[in-house]
Amino acid sequence: MPRAFLIVMDSVGIGGAPDAERFFNGEVPDTGANTLGHIAAACAEGCAEDGRSGPLHLPHLDALGLGAALRLASGARGEGMDADPVGLWGAAEEVSPGKDTPSGHWELAGLPVPWDWSYFPKANPAFPDEIVAEVTRLAGTDGILGNEHASGTEIIARLGETHQATGWPICYTSADSVFQIAAHEESFGLDRLLRLCADLAPMLHARRVGRVIARPFTGTPGAYARTQNRHDYAMEPPGRTLLDWVEEAGRETRSLGKIRDIFAGRGAGHVTTGTDRELMGHLADCVAEAAEGSLTFANFVEFDSLYGHRRDVSGYAAHLEWFDAAIAPILAALRPDDLMILTADHGNDPTWTGTDHTRERVPVVAKGPYSGQIGLRAFADVGASVAAHLGVASDGPGTSFLMGNDVRL
Repeated sequence: MPRAFLIVMDSVGIGGAPDAERFFNGEVPDTGANTLGHIAAACAEGCAEDGRSGPLHLPHLDALGLGAALRLASGARGEGMDADPVGLWGAAEEVSPGKDTPSGHWELAGLPVPWDWSYFPKANPAFPDEIVAEVTRLAGTDGILGNEHASGTEIIARLGETHQATGWPICYTSADSVFQIAAHEESFGLDRLLRLCADLAPMLHARRVGRVIARPFTGTPGAYARTQNRHDYAMEPPGRTLLDWVEEAGRETRSLGKIRDIFAGRGAGHVTTGTDRELMGHLADCVAEAAEGSLTFANFVEFDSLYGHRRDVSGYAAHLEWFDAAIAPILAALRPDDLMILTADHGNDPTWTGTDHTRERVPVVAKGPYSGQIGLRAFADVGASVAAHLGVASDGPGTSFLMGNDVRL
């Protein structure tokens, strides 16, 4: 029985979204943003030399069709990415009215988001009084710190000492539909932070704020560091997704990285978290051990969290090159009837203004029993195609691209 592996390279967009002018970083529309294309150009121009050097080198992803997908989506030529694809390849574009993590993942799993998310204004204070009152009630404090749009690492460095002195949680948001709470694991308590976020989440979800995120940290003033104990309390998907389809068919599901949090635990099955490097090892284990007919759904978040938002071109390029080298033996270990699709949920162009995601098309490249060009597709077609490969029923709007005119078995 065939198996499927759906791998999200978080934020590895390839430009070209037809509605990019409706999405902004500050006052600048996302028109022309191209995460992969601009990284490749910076590398070719010698502008991404911190910790790596030379043109972007992604031979294994390019062989599957990554460079071809980039050209299809945006017309950009990635320097050194000109292989004649041997995999299944194309690009996908989103219809959901957001460029955030839940929207992208839900739609890839066959469920476009039917609403606009709620966002907090770029004002100080950013949060309405009733939300602040609920946080203080649940936390048992006299107030909160922050109450603004901020970078997580910056606001912890700036307010961490005051937080430890007062016990007040640090609350902040971003251009995403999120409410984030940072607190010290020892002086505030990790369990207390997680309980606070879990108890607050229903109020925020009712307002269509997509996620409440616990951001624990440790250390001392001047040397604070966030830990791996982050937890996202996401709104539950408003309908059935690929994970539900597979679970309801009695098949095994495995979730790597943020997948459990993004789907509020629904259909998540066996869950593994960790750094991207740790997850790559777990993905190799899944290829070796996952049951017949199973789905493994993975999110590699560090492209986005460590390099895209921080506008670190060299770091993003180096991470792409690490991923390409690390995925190669895993691709080679796939069984003949396995299907591994590599895609993304949105863009986060590190050469762009601001710090927010960018509205882009995403690559869809795959190794498995199929090869050829799938063209420009909908995000939801990815979930429909995985379901078709596994032989499970799907009820979303997507259409499988596995039997297209240009697809070969």
